[in-house]
Amino acid sequence: MTNAGASPSGVGRSEDPAHGSHDAGPAALPELLWSPDRDRIERAAISDFATFLGHRVGRRFADYPELWEYSTTDLEGFWATLADYFGVRWMQLPTEVLRRGEGVEDAHWFGGGTLNYAEHALAATPGRGDDDVAVIVVQEDWQDDPDVIVQLTLGQLRSRVAGAQAGLRRAGVGPGSRVVALVPNGIHALVAFLATAASGAIWSSCSPDFGASSVIDRFTQIEPSVFIAVDGYTYGGKQFPILETVVAVREALTGVKQTVVIDVLGAGVPEGAIGWESFARADSAQPQVEFVPMSFAAPLWVLYSSGTTGLPKPIVQSVGGILLEHLKMLRLHADLGPGDRFLWFTTTGWMMWNYLVGGLLVSSTIVLYDGNPGYPSLENLWRLAAELRITYFGTSAPFIHACRAQELTPAADLDLSALQTIGSTGSPLTTAGFRWIVDAVGEHVQISSVSGGTDLCTAVVGSAPTVPVRIGEISCRALGAKVEAYDSDGRALIGEVGELVITEPMPSMPVHFWGDDEGEKLHEAYFDVYPGVWRHGDWIRITDRGSCVIEGRSDATLNRGGVRMGTADFYRLVEDQQGVVDSLVIDTSDASGEGDLLLFVVLDGSEELSRVASRLRSTVRKELSPRHVPTAVIEVPAIPRTLNGKKCEVPVKRILAGAPVEQAISVDALADPAALEGFLAAAREGRVT
Repeated sequence: MTNAGASPSGVGRSEDPAHGSHDAGPAALPELLWSPDRDRIERAAISDFATFLGHRVGRRFADYPELWEYSTTDLEGFWATLADYFGVRWMQLPTEVLRRGEGVEDAHWFGGGTLNYAEHALAATPGRGDDDVAVIVVQEDWQDDPDVIVQLTLGQLRSRVAGAQAGLRRAGVGPGSRVVALVPNGIHALVAFLATAASGAIWSSCSPDFGASSVIDRFTQIEPSVFIAVDGYTYGGKQFPILETVVAVREALTGVKQTVVIDVLGAGVPEGAIGWESFARADSAQPQVEFVPMSFAAPLWVLYSSGTTGLPKPIVQSVGGILLEHLKMLRLHADLGPGDRFLWFTTTGWMMWNYLVGGLLVSSTIVLYDGNPGYPSLENLWRLAAELRITYFGTSAPFIHACRAQELTPAADLDLSALQTIGSTGSPLTTAGFRWIVDAVGEHVQISSVSGGTDLCTAVVGSAPTVPVRIGEISCRALGAKVEAYDSDGRALIGEVGELVITEPMPSMPVHFWGDDEGEKLHEAYFDVYPGVWRHGDWIRITDRGSCVIEGRSDATLNRGGVRMGTADFYRLVEDQQGVVDSLVIDTSDASGEGDLLLFVVLDGSEELSRVASRLRSTVRKELSPRHVPTAVIEVPAIPRTLNGKKCEVPVKRILAGAPVEQAISVDALADPAALEGFLAAAREGRVT
């Protein structure tokens, strides 16, 4: 482990007791796992930005908390300086930075300014020229066939985007048109998105493993004019043809003028569609991308909520808001730049794909991986990280926990010396997950546990290269994100669990939900609990050092005898136990009184349920509270999760309370509908101890 240091800007000294730590002493702190040395701090982009900002505003920032405090109080100064620091390519300069209404909900950013997202993603910059590799595309069988690793230079990528833009132009796509895609995480998705953004059109994508009704529920809401799809995909060594899905979706999208099919499995192009090669045909020998000026608030893409009940909400985020937010997070917080290789395992149906693509904005090389992360084994991605010299490896907490359960030790067999940061999201990373990374991957690796969501397409709490990492904690609140913990009366809490709220506007907040012209659904989703304040839907605890712990979804709270607890506490404890692979906890209490506390577990087969249950009850009683000892421990084959990997706590509670499955959850919103069937069968059959 490295030693803490300080930089000229001071942004690395947030936990040095000599510089104002508020903790009672070292014994009161969670274990320190990683701390930046002086060199890491001095070369970090966030240190350079702090100096740049300091010169502009005439002050010196002593530590990260001071920088964060400034970024969330002088919003105009911070975001304007951020745009200048990154050299935003304004086509027309804005006339104002921020026009505020009442509260967070009515903020308008950079009025009068025009720009284009794709111009920033495809620009040659110091450290990344046209001949430098911009993107690496990898398929799951890369170890058997190295030829499936494809590298494209920036110039080659720009040329492909120009060809796809020509195809969009021939299809009549222009500013405001919608382009939708049912494609895997590969080069076609990237090229089509950048061509769409360059044209001023609006992008939306789903992963090809989505069922037809899931895709239709999403895409029909935004009435696209172009539909791009693959004929099939490969996952876990098996091929899955989806032309029937493509045809069904095409028939439902009545306004589509052009359907483009990418030949992956050789199924051919259905009648009425066009092949990708014909579609992406350039208009000239040396095609150029045309970057259409768009207002800062113009829609860039539409993302979707999980849609566990009802139609998924179509969340619209802006060109300028996403550009600034991702520049901030990827350059300042992730410290990515020229020469870095950025991999985040994701699909095109998860917001992390949009976040990964943002790596181009900061001139890093992005790595697009298509396939099963556990095929042919969980070592596959770690071997890829070594092979490609990945510097930032992003994944999910369940993947890390799975690697730990299989007792993998990647660093023992692989050269991971290039790896600087491991990012984790999707669900809280347990203390055991933190420990496994340190022991099995390396003490030199910064652990960046982050939380945010589709609603903002970013993390609002995460890490910074100048802030230490302590076991079980998210290191800091993100710059420009005024995250607080509120009690039920709207009072800010420190050291106690409260509702995660954002009390100041951020540029990447949704400009609207598609079709919600009056903003009623947007208001109901985020602003109807605390007037003028964004309510995120998570429980959070913020320490007096500025670090955070996500305690679970606030709509899945465990309230036993008046003692409230977030589900994350339960999962951290339960999933750290030997033999437990996954879990789901449900409090059946309702307005009529206190019910049962049901703990569903997926076991690895190493121990009998009775032994695991006995140990779990004892551990919960000792380490959480006697009131939260499970009434029953039930073994299930799998935990139902959404397509985005979220545990279905609330829908399962509704089903167990007697609601019909079709009313409690949209089965098409599940990553594996069979998981719900097995889960409910186990509950009915009483596999309880």
